[in-house]
Amino acid sequence: MRIAIIGTRGVPAAYGGFETLAEELSARLAGRGHLVTVYARAHGVGSVVSTHRGARVVHLPTLRLKYFDTVVHSALSGLHAAAEGYDAVLVCNGANALLCRLPRLLGKPARIVLNVDGLERNRRKWNRLGQLVYALSERLSCVMPDAVVTDARAIQAYYRERYGKESVFIPYGSDLPPPTSFATLERLGLQPGGYVLYVSRFEPENNADAVVRAFRGVPGETKLVLVGTAPYADAFLARVRAEAALDPRVLLPGALYGEAYRELLAHTAIYVHATEVGGTHPALVEAMGFGRPLVVHDTPENREAAGEAALFVNARSAASLAASLTALLSDPSARERSGRAALARARRDYRWEAVAHAYETLLTGP
Repeated sequence: MRIAIIGTRGVPAAYGGFETLAEELSARLAGRGHLVTVYARAHGVGSVVSTHRGARVVHLPTLRLKYFDTVVHSALSGLHAAAEGYDAVLVCNGANALLCRLPRLLGKPARIVLNVDGLERNRRKWNRLGQLVYALSERLSCVMPDAVVTDARAIQAYYRERYGKESVFIPYGSDLPPPTSFATLERLGLQPGGYVLYVSRFEPENNADAVVRAFRGVPGETKLVLVGTAPYADAFLARVRAEAALDPRVLLPGALYGEAYRELLAHTAIYVHATEVGGTHPALVEAMGFGRPLVVHDTPENREAAGEAALFVNARSAASLAASLTALLSDPSARERSGRAALARARRDYRWEAVAHAYETLLTGP
């Protein structure tokens, strides 16, 4: 089949969950013999290439403005896809629901699948207009595509209960190749097991600033490494940097991907996950795939992913988070139990081959 993936920043992945999905899914679908195209934005990928891991990459322009970046690029991608005449199109991001049928504009009856992600209207970065757009997109998600994907059962239940819409649950995979060196740890002055790791986009509801504040209450020489960045979030980034400047143990290496990212995941003493919004988060299940101990903000979606493997906290409470990190850092046997449980869950529930098979089945249609 000729399959397109629209609505992400593209590949090589250099941003967030949808980009991870685009990278891992496109490679596996291409490996199964499909002709896969990923639409990309030059400013949002690790490098500008025409092919990546067996998939074609098409770069199109956009308006680099907070409220138009994704939608404009997705609209242009949909029009390009209409001219290409794909057999199936995976559209990522519920905000693109209105654009789902663009690939059919010239008459090719492409099968359209929409991955809606989490409840994006709940993100604090959106003003009332942004929240309204996402609320409308939720309703359109129920009627515009041929099928809807939710990556957490809690989100699947939300669409069923609120809109009477049955979606297909497909999570993310966790099985990444192990790192082959310690180059990134050496560059950052880190020792295996000598740091706590946080990975996420630096947006208010992901609580990077709260994690830094809480860490000041954690005694000892253990370091905190916060991996990530975010476009259109200069004020929040400045707040995180100001908090980090108060504690010399805090490192902000920016957004890291590939080998460098896997190095940090594989050797962290604890992975701390503080997101409030979204479905299944790739970084969380990837940390589980490396068998890392977990301290996780308590939401239904995060409990669904981490289950008995995690120590659950209120990440916005400095006292709660600091106490949990301190307790786990001082208890090697508890860390071993957490990591062992995390790895077992990852191997059971979050495998990329299973994810690829589910998408392949859905994209080929009934």
